[in-house]
Amino acid sequence: MIAIRWVLSLIFIVQMYLAMAVLALVYAPWALVSRNGAFAAAHAYCRWVRFTVRLLCGLRTEVRGTPPTDEVVIAAKHQSFLDIIMIYSAVPRGKFIMKRELMWAPFLGQYARRMGCVPVNRGKRGAAIATMKAQVAAGAADPGQLIIYPQGTRVAPGAVRPYKVGTGLIYEQLGQPCVPVAANVGVFWPRRGILRKPGLAVVEFLPPIAPGLPLPDFMRQLEDVIETNSNRLMAEAGFRV
Repeated sequence: MIAIRWVLSLIFIVQMYLAMAVLALVYAPWALVSRNGAFAAAHAYCRWVRFTVRLLCGLRTEVRGTPPTDEVVIAAKHQSFLDIIMIYSAVPRGKFIMKRELMWAPFLGQYARRMGCVPVNRGKRGAAIATMKAQVAAGAADPGQLIIYPQGTRVAPGAVRPYKVGTGLIYEQLGQPCVPVAANVGVFWPRRGILRKPGLAVVEFLPPIAPGLPLPDFMRQLEDVIETNSNRLMAEAGFRV
């Protein structure tokens, strides 16, 4: 049974990347003339991934809570590529803060630029924060939902990683509500490896944190809310630390 799941997982991964290329080319003319085309392509891809991971791997996906449609900062738990797919599928005009190297990835990078994603050089902390703030300010004229991962990288279930201050600085800079997002997707779709496990992967949009909190208070509240609720979702999925 495990061997069959492994083979189906491999088929899923191969077709997932092929679908990215196909949809990128199909939507390219629209995306070139309008950002709406880029957003539409990304949403179509997210729907396809969620459909095929259920079909081939038995992994169902569920978005809980109320996804925001206005201008907010979304701060999310990041466990695997699946939480990116699920969060993006739930919001109308998402823009990620993402590592700079991904901007050079075929198809992904071109669409990320078109949608207004913000590249960050994670190796130079001070310069990275200054550049990120400048690019966020430059992109503020294009309304949307700015998605950031406060821990800065994928974190396996049960692992502990600090929350970085960049999220708080963006929260202060924009003066917008921050919507925390909890997840359990890493229980089924790991950071690395091929096997995708059957089950119910969940991302949950939690009540927004109002703008105006002092930075230390915001960071404490954000970490507590995301970690507590992610642990709850992982326990619901059968994960034990």
